[in-house]
Amino acid sequence: MFRLYDTRSRQPEPVGQAHRGELRMYDCGPTVYRYAHVGNLRSYLLSDLIRRAAERRKLQVTVCQNITDVGHLTDDSQSDATGEDKMLAQARTEDRTALEIARYYEDAFRADLAGMNIRPADYSPRASESIELMIDMIAELIDTGHAYATADGSVLFDARSFAGYGELSGNRLGDLQPGHRTGGSVDSSKRFHADWALWKGTSERTELTWQTPWGTGFPGWHTECSAMSLHHLGEHIDIHTGGIDLRFPHHENERAQSNSVAGHEVVRQWVHGEHLLFEGRKMSKSTGNVVLLSDLPGRGLDPLALRLAFLEHRYRQQMNLSWDTLEAADKTLRRWRERVADWARSPSAAMSSRYADAVAAAFDDDLDTPAGLRTLRALERDEAVSPGAKFETFAHLDRLFGLDLARDIGKPVAAPELPDGAADRLEARAKARAASDWPAADRLRDELAAIGVTVTDTPQGQAWTIRAAR
Repeated sequence: MFRLYDTRSRQPEPVGQAHRGELRMYDCGPTVYRYAHVGNLRSYLLSDLIRRAAERRKLQVTVCQNITDVGHLTDDSQSDATGEDKMLAQARTEDRTALEIARYYEDAFRADLAGMNIRPADYSPRASESIELMIDMIAELIDTGHAYATADGSVLFDARSFAGYGELSGNRLGDLQPGHRTGGSVDSSKRFHADWALWKGTSERTELTWQTPWGTGFPGWHTECSAMSLHHLGEHIDIHTGGIDLRFPHHENERAQSNSVAGHEVVRQWVHGEHLLFEGRKMSKSTGNVVLLSDLPGRGLDPLALRLAFLEHRYRQQMNLSWDTLEAADKTLRRWRERVADWARSPSAAMSSRYADAVAAAFDDDLDTPAGLRTLRALERDEAVSPGAKFETFAHLDRLFGLDLARDIGKPVAAPELPDGAADRLEARAKARAASDWPAADRLRDELAAIGVTVTDTPQGQAWTIRAAR
């Protein structure tokens, strides 16, 4: 049984499917105004792991991951975001158009996903290209009494019209303080202080605005995900993923909107990944510890070392990443690839079902990837399992881990590095043998043996091997 922790029920729940044999999943995608840092990438790894675990169970997985390129404002910490659109703010900073900013960072995001071996979504709708979907949804919410237009051309969602508000985050409407960020003042156009904007009317903004029946404006951030998920995945979505920071207000508001449109619970399971710290601190520009995937190769690290480091912790555990952690993961990754390539040269053997079943069970148990990695390490050390069986098992299980463990198969084996002074002695010995100076050749052979180089004379000349260190 495949189980995942459901934020709404606050316990692991069996993963079910509204459509037999198919799993539909919505993954909250990026706001493409900057590079994704490694904390962001941890959230996107979550949906990839779910997809791999579900495909192992022969499910057809359909993933929708949105691209937010409008409507996400600079202060989105409460139910009614304020401030400037993040896209426009970054466009001004970089002296480029909002469209140029969006496409540049969208391309960078996709490159990062590829570098992390995260498979692309089946649908990647852009908010700016889905405005009609949002307008239609807002109109339906107005018609059914869940939303209302205001004099300035905005449309607000009536929070009190949705009885289940707060079930995701625990923030019930009666507990939300009015005017939390404004010193107690509340927008007079609101019927209730916790109502939020589905559409924001504007008379000042000239970019990223659209005409609607209510006036010129732009969509609210929460509106986008409801409209796009309902359109591409339908009214029955099996899993919705995202970082824990999106639980409130974004996912709380999104759930209220989607359920109000559909008239029933749209998402079966809400699955959230925990926060990531780096060197003990939250990543931010002010502290100077923002780390990007592109920073790893500059330190000689494989980008997939980040994936392995993430797998060492469960997705819903807060994790403290460090350069030491990444370096250790890189060493493990390189060692495993070398051993898989070496095992591939051995006689074929059936994979170990005992180890394969143990890893599969770990993934089924709420993505217990640390337990899965412990099983891989035990298999690596198990002398009772033949090299050929180890190869088959590692290669099979890498469909779940996604670490490209078979990458080095067939590559030439690099010659080991000679100890200091060995090359000169080998050259001198070859000359001694050519001159039939056998005492000198024997003396040099002994000197080479003393520094770990074993020399063997063959009809083709001298050959040498390096003795492995103990």
